[in-house]
Amino acid sequence: MALKKGYAGQDCSLARTLELVGERWTMLVVRDAFYGVRRYSDFLAHLDIPRAVLSARLRTLTESGVMERRRYEESPPRDEYVLTEKGRRLWHALFALLMWGQEFAGGTTVRRRYLHAGCGTELEPSGGCAACGRAAVPPEEVELRPGPAADGPAARQDPVSRALLRPHRLLEPLET
Repeated sequence: MALKKGYAGQDCSLARTLELVGERWTMLVVRDAFYGVRRYSDFLAHLDIPRAVLSARLRTLTESGVMERRRYEESPPRDEYVLTEKGRRLWHALFALLMWGQEFAGGTTVRRRYLHAGCGTELEPSGGCAACGRAAVPPEEVELRPGPAADGPAARQDPVSRALLRPHRLLEPLET
């Protein structure tokens, strides 16, 4: 018997959340948006995602208000995708999943480090800053830096991966 696609009949906030961000690729698109990826072609290159799937995920994220589509060029018309406040509120859940994966899902190589930009201290797995006593550092105050395995032999060479080798704050447009 095939699994049902949705969670109809479940009155559960987690089930409703999974309806929105639980499909394959969706959280990777959101992660890249936090990293500063905004353009369709950059999502495509960095994720190696099929075009139809990327289009569907971006459509779902924009229709649900997690991202917004903005025109950045008129001729030819080109759009970029930016996290809304609703989308930015996913940061702590995403960070928790990143840290959980690093500890328990075979992610022993540290490709990226997350620091509190205010003091330069690496974030704790909880997303807080021990030096400042902040329980939860918001994404606007997080600096992304390459980790020890960022440029190793298995490192990707697409423009986004190369740009992620330069320190920058989350949510700032990535220069590819």
